[in-house]
Amino acid sequence: MRIVLALPCLLAVMSMTGCAVAVLGAAGAVGLTTMQEKTMGEALDDATASNEIKAKLLNESGAKYAEVDVEVANGLVLLSGRVNEPADRTYAEGIAWSSSRARDVANEIRIEPPGGFMANVSDEIITGRVRARLIGSSKVKSVNFNIETYDGVVYLMGIARSTDELRRAAEEASVVGGVKQVVSYVRVREAVNRTAAPVTTEAPPPAPYQPAPDASYTTEPMPELHGANYETGSR
Repeated sequence: MRIVLALPCLLAVMSMTGCAVAVLGAAGAVGLTTMQEKTMGEALDDATASNEIKAKLLNESGAKYAEVDVEVANGLVLLSGRVNEPADRTYAEGIAWSSSRARDVANEIRIEPPGGFMANVSDEIITGRVRARLIGSSKVKSVNFNIETYDGVVYLMGIARSTDELRRAAEEASVVGGVKQVVSYVRVREAVNRTAAPVTTEAPPPAPYQPAPDASYTTEPMPELHGANYETGSR
């Protein structure tokens, strides 16, 4: 089984889906976040961004984006699912970047025809099995992890209490029947809390105004997030 761990600088924090927050409401979210490593403010920001992006996609075209899933974790937007055309995939990413809460976008959308009801049901069954596996693990605090499955590929998002727990969650998911691959966007809590020390510098005196010369500028597209591959065996 292959596990993909996203590069550390691009990892994100998420412990429940935006849909879950929307359904539970503020009271339910408060109850959940008291058990999680995530704060109430982080949970509500993630839910708001997820619902906003999904609504924009469906408003653009319910037919095109019906099978696109949106998850948001501490500013990282994870897009998964399928669309028919490459242009639709690019447009979906643009919509994700339009959210004021988006800091990074991981575009895992595939160019494929609609999967149909049975394909979606199969993925939901795998998600349930992975969730049960994490709940049954004494080494993983399952409430901190969100699980999304597409065509047998399991995406994990959330906050791990340690590097060992981060890897353990991915390994637990990898041994579940039907799982083809595990992609982890989980981050360790210590890394989330780490902040740089403030730096005080003295501003130089303002320079005399000079008119700017004519110049042409080129821009490069924003790089996509890619994971680093790790091999792991079934236990």
